[in-house]
Amino acid sequence: MTDQSNNTLPVGAMPQLRVMPMPADANAHGDVFGGWIMAQVDIAGSIPASRRANGRVATIAVNSFLFKQPVFVGDLLSLYANIVKVGNTSITVNVEVYAERNRLQAETVKVTEATLTYVATDDQRKPRQLPPVSP
Repeated sequence: MTDQSNNTLPVGAMPQLRVMPMPADANAHGDVFGGWIMAQVDIAGSIPASRRANGRVATIAVNSFLFKQPVFVGDLLSLYANIVKVGNTSITVNVEVYAERNRLQAETVKVTEATLTYVATDDQRKPRQLPPVSP
């Protein structure tokens, strides 16, 4: 999934989430709040984790989070997520975020990368074993 040039979207990968921040998601200067970006990363990371867990997951750790470039109102964000580790109840996911700016000039920059860990939970929100991988 990693793109070495950091200025093009990953080839062959489908984003888990695409979203455009609005003025309510930013400060008075048009810079998007880091917390808003973190929430989008958490949503994107939970998608493959939920699929692997075949059900409910909860975020238990943000292992790393790096803001590489600012995000602006009107950027089109593409969030790519892939599972990097699976335990008995936990799933670790890497998330990369790319911003398409100035769509007429098609500028693309990698703005954020993060690693999060989710735990599969049952109906009482207690940790549960992950199901076996289907062949």
